[in-house]
Amino acid sequence: MNEELFDIVDEQDRVIGQMPRSQVHAEKLLHRAVHIFVFKTTGEMLIHLRSPDKDEQPNTWTSSASGHLSAGEDYTETAHRELQEEVGLAGDLEFLHKFDACRETSFEFTGLYRLISDDKPTFDPVEITRGEYVTLDELQKRIKANRESFSSAFLVLFEWYCENQ
Repeated sequence: MNEELFDIVDEQDRVIGQMPRSQVHAEKLLHRAVHIFVFKTTGEMLIHLRSPDKDEQPNTWTSSASGHLSAGEDYTETAHRELQEEVGLAGDLEFLHKFDACRETSFEFTGLYRLISDDKPTFDPVEITRGEYVTLDELQKRIKANRESFSSAFLVLFEWYCENQ
């Protein structure tokens, strides 16, 4: 099986080349990702527990769905693909914000999207151990009680969301 090829980017998120996933991560090169926050119409947010087999931040809670842009993909295209692959959902995505790459985001420029849907998710068992819907208040309490149980990228995105939405 061929390894995923990522666009590597400069500090302004301009593509400067492509490299295999393992090399991008090993060398901590700037690249791109998306995260999607899925909400029920009642306001609860879907979070999931990353598989223990993930190469970065296994066994941590994170966004409803997330993933890397493959070489040549754009942010919105990737958000739709990852949403379908990881949680089996589709719908009208709302772009919320683009975050600069930093250590906490694993050197990823990150596009954040939101989906409002009452459809039942179907979790990819390779990527996700389990998922659940929680209120934002409950999520804030869990983060305060055990910050280390959440992925660092999710913490950056969720804190921004709470301050800006």
